[in-house]
Amino acid sequence: MYFLGLGTATPPKRYTQVECWEVLQKSRQFAELAPRSRAILKKVFTGKNGVATRYLALDPLEEAFQISPDTLHSRFSRHAPALAAEAARRALVEARLSPEQIDAVIISTCTGYLCPGLTSYVSEALGLRPDALGLDLVGQGCGAALPNLRLAESLLRSERCRHVLSICVEVCSAAFYLDNDPGVLISLCLFGDGAGAAVLSLQPNAQRRVKWTAGGSLLFPQDREMLRFETKGGLLRNILAPGVPEIAGRHAKTVFEKVISEANIDRSEITGWIMHAGGREVLSALQQSLGLNPDDLRWSADILEEHGNLSSPCVLFTLQRALRENAPGGRWWLCSFGAGFSCGGAILEVANV
Repeated sequence: MYFLGLGTATPPKRYTQVECWEVLQKSRQFAELAPRSRAILKKVFTGKNGVATRYLALDPLEEAFQISPDTLHSRFSRHAPALAAEAARRALVEARLSPEQIDAVIISTCTGYLCPGLTSYVSEALGLRPDALGLDLVGQGCGAALPNLRLAESLLRSERCRHVLSICVEVCSAAFYLDNDPGVLISLCLFGDGAGAAVLSLQPNAQRRVKWTAGGSLLFPQDREMLRFETKGGLLRNILAPGVPEIAGRHAKTVFEKVISEANIDRSEITGWIMHAGGREVLSALQQSLGLNPDDLRWSADILEEHGNLSSPCVLFTLQRALRENAPGGRWWLCSFGAGFSCGGAILEVANV
């Protein structure tokens, strides 16, 4: 399976962490938090946590504190289809394909719910054929890109599709929540909004070739309570346990070793690392567990710094960044992980044409 084109999209407004901190202090909700919670927010927003700016579907920023089920649902339903469609348009342009050439569209999200799903709205916005297959995947959290791509591969190999459009979109600002739980507070500080899309085919194009050669995933339900959404008061509330970075590093290593062993590839053959940027501590844990150096994770760190944790689209942003910076070709490792606890990875072969 080949990546013919990649596209990403963000809301127009970009905010620094300092701006977020200044607005937060003036909110009613901030004054109602416990002193320890206010201290946590100050430390994360003003310290070196790997995030400098985030694109958020908020204008003005004070909208972040309009927290009600109707308001958050409206934010998701307004921005998620638009972001997904824009990322898809850019991927189609890079792939040099028209919407009519797409046989299936797969969309992953976890920060909101629509019925009919996002595929209905995005198919309409793009002008896809009425018989294009639409598949909506929900509830897979930050790790959703890999199962999305594996499903696309299956559709292509079944020979029922020639071109598949894979999209991940999250409006994390439609799932913000405030209480005295440290995980909730840290989530408020780290997550950003955006969408990533890939056009996929079994046939390469004339541009730089990015080939998916092997992939795999593992699910660890025993760690489900460490990272997931729950519903409280009609709102999505993120559960983020302190042990998540260590768990992410451990499971990422397990999946990596499984996939390269099954593909009969030596670790030394991996020349590029496209990892989900869950946070500074997550990247540090990945570096340690996989025996990497900071430069190996520079594209992930750059995306984290500029966008925050984008959840499911994050690895598509990271892959795009590495390709745009003309990173050396060879075998790359693409990996994402998230709620469940789930972890997936794939080996890509990247070559100049």
